[in-house]
Amino acid sequence: MRIGIDVGGTNTDAALLADDDRVLAAAKSPTTADVTSGVGAAIRALDPPTDQITAVMIGTTHFLNALIEGARLAPVAAVRLGLPATAALPPMTDWPERQRAAVGGHAYLCHGGREFDGRPLSPLDPDELRRTAADIAARGLTSVAISSVFSPVAEEDERRAAEILAAELGPDVRFSLSHEIGRVGLLARENATIVNAALRDLADHIVESFGKALAEASITAPFFLSQNDGTLMDVAYARTYPVATFASGPTNSMRGAAFLSGLADCAVVDVGGTTADVGILAGGFPREAAGESEAAGIRTNFRIPDVLSLGIGGGSLVAQDGETGPRSVGYRLTEEALVFGGPTLTATDLAVAAGRAEVGDRDRVAHLDRAFAERALARIAERLAETVDRMRTSAAPLPVVAVGGGSILVPEALPGFDDVRRPAHFGVANAVGAAIAQVGGEVDRVFHVPEGRREAVLAEAREEATGRALDAGAKDGTVRIVDIEEVPLAYLPGGATRIRVKAVGDLDLTRIQHAATTGAPTHA
Repeated sequence: MRIGIDVGGTNTDAALLADDDRVLAAAKSPTTADVTSGVGAAIRALDPPTDQITAVMIGTTHFLNALIEGARLAPVAAVRLGLPATAALPPMTDWPERQRAAVGGHAYLCHGGREFDGRPLSPLDPDELRRTAADIAARGLTSVAISSVFSPVAEEDERRAAEILAAELGPDVRFSLSHEIGRVGLLARENATIVNAALRDLADHIVESFGKALAEASITAPFFLSQNDGTLMDVAYARTYPVATFASGPTNSMRGAAFLSGLADCAVVDVGGTTADVGILAGGFPREAAGESEAAGIRTNFRIPDVLSLGIGGGSLVAQDGETGPRSVGYRLTEEALVFGGPTLTATDLAVAAGRAEVGDRDRVAHLDRAFAERALARIAERLAETVDRMRTSAAPLPVVAVGGGSILVPEALPGFDDVRRPAHFGVANAVGAAIAQVGGEVDRVFHVPEGRREAVLAEAREEATGRALDAGAKDGTVRIVDIEEVPLAYLPGGATRIRVKAVGDLDLTRIQHAATTGAPTHA
């Protein structure tokens, strides 16, 4: 058996799955301020047979929340290789002031970097890097983010710069390299790398806290964190790349919706306590956002699902005119909502008053005018339908799968969308999505595609993506290619084409468990 856990803004959801993917048990526990105690409570509510648990998969909002709050972030030395170019916009130029201050705003511009085809932009200057290291040491910085122009094409400069800086700074300093984190596009990739470096210390704490929560529940099985592309990462990877967890919650919900509904292509409306997240599934995986995305006002370009959020959830406040959201009682729903004996009229109260749900004490909302509740719920349905309509890319009929505890707000049909489904265990779809997550590998860089060699180049990219999935812990023989994207760069010579290939496979628990018991490397 395995356990999936998803830590949301309102609830921490957990699901127990058998090896054949049957959902054996599900539980919800209010998310706590320290988050990890809520994880422990959710596991205890499942009452799992601890000796039969082979793995635990966790989706968490810890790292994104830390960035949004501008708290618990480590100071970072942001080293960019690109002089004499790129000096017009130094690192963190467009960051919100709170986040910039939290990481210290320490930026260093050095020579190096490449052209799109791998040719040197300017030679790396070891002496310049040693002077940079001296200043970093003088400031007491222990986390370094290195970015280089076109490093996804040629990573050598970033690796060499890290070697030079590490020799000067010693073993206690940790490095985040942009070619391992973001995609082509310097500023957004650099931003993602700086954020990752700022979260490294917190990642150690969070991973240890999760391990402690599982140990207190007598679970000794290995645990994994879910990434924002619907795949898993092991503990060592999570410590190194915490930024990869961003938006894993909506991704888990969408993957869980696909699994529970049996639909590989649909729209998913995930309604929690605070927001409704709407996304599109293609081939069982969330459609990824094109180009750049934004986290806490910071532009990034790592893989992230294309999700549109609406300020409507089960805990949303209801105004006198029936307008609902965006303000919400959040995780205090069970204390504040009328049906739970609280003083606040919420969207959940509307659903109970209209007879759509059996939650809490219905007698406590008997005084509500049913026509008022129906009008407010109809307006919610209209706004949800508008959001789904904005997300779809064709006029073809599109089934809608409603999941999340707040999906009691979604009617059996939405305006313009007659096929609305609410599968079994819809309330813990996010935890189910975490439990069924697979292991992935991705290639995204500029290839030279000579005339007549397209298929050979694509085969090379597929093989590389498959190899990365296997290295990440996928079971041999289960890896498949789920997405291929080609973008010819017409303004560049030599048949330059940006190719992105994504491969996924089932988690090889036998290899993971062998590594845990023998100390062998986790990766192939």
